[in-house]
Amino acid sequence: MNQFPNESHGANKDKDNNQHNQHSRQSWDASGMNSDFDSSHSMIIGYLLWLFGFTGSHRFYFGKPVTGTIWFFTLGLLGIGWLIDIFLVPSMARQADQRFEDGDINYTLAWVLLTFLGPFGAHRFYIGHYVSGAVMLIITLSTVSLGWLVLPIPFFIGIPILIGFLIYDFWTLNTQIADKHRYSL
Repeated sequence: MNQFPNESHGANKDKDNNQHNQHSRQSWDASGMNSDFDSSHSMIIGYLLWLFGFTGSHRFYFGKPVTGTIWFFTLGLLGIGWLIDIFLVPSMARQADQRFEDGDINYTLAWVLLTFLGPFGAHRFYIGHYVSGAVMLIITLSTVSLGWLVLPIPFFIGIPILIGFLIYDFWTLNTQIADKHRYSL
């Protein structure tokens, strides 16, 4: 037996404190519901995106690009997968919170910017990818607005480039943000 019981459990206390800190960051209440405070992905946003779930938007948001693409091309597995997903959103939110660490860049804001202002590169400016954000903005303005008078980019060239940027971002936005968080430490 150890004469100093507090010292013998010092390593265990550190381990317990680290586990406690990890669990407190995830911010799940006793019912298993995400309280949306200090979590990387909002369950509320997940359910709002689920309303358009036949396009796979909620699955992209939670970091599931393969099934998001399948949902997009099959309209949510002909609506059946979309209906089942109403019950899966909490577990997808939990998995996303465990997989993607929260940091300076807010995942939800980045996804809202991608969804609504994606062709203008707003999400890329937000996460610090200024050059590619400027490229997207220039292509959008010069392809689909009066910017073609200043910098004419043919429609058949500009639109495929934009679509390529947007597909890439829908597939990788969570990873791009996680990498920024990881390398900013």
